[in-house]
Amino acid sequence: MAKDTWRLVTRGTDGELVIHDFDSAEGILRTHLPIGADDCSTDLDLRGAPIFRTLIGPMPEGRNVVRYETPEVFEALTKEWAAPKAPRRRSRKAQQQAAPVDTTDG
Repeated sequence: MAKDTWRLVTRGTDGELVIHDFDSAEGILRTHLPIGADDCSTDLDLRGAPIFRTLIGPMPEGRNVVRYETPEVFEALTKEWAAPKAPRRRSRKAQQQAAPVDTTDG
């Protein structure tokens, strides 16, 4: 399936993520300089997609989206993704039900 949405993710002045979606790479070409074409993506639909100066990408997002990110966004989201998740806590009731009960007289 061909990619039909080209997404540019940047940071706004307030620190929030700003997402711009385009129907083609032309929208991104208006503001960023192409410096090459992707020739090694494991997603075959991305091969030949433009590589832009000052952007990380192209990278697949779902089945039909080509995503580009600014380096700041890429670094922040990568750190968030790689951060260890807090282990899920079991309730005391679940722990008590799971514990074996000794019914023998010792």
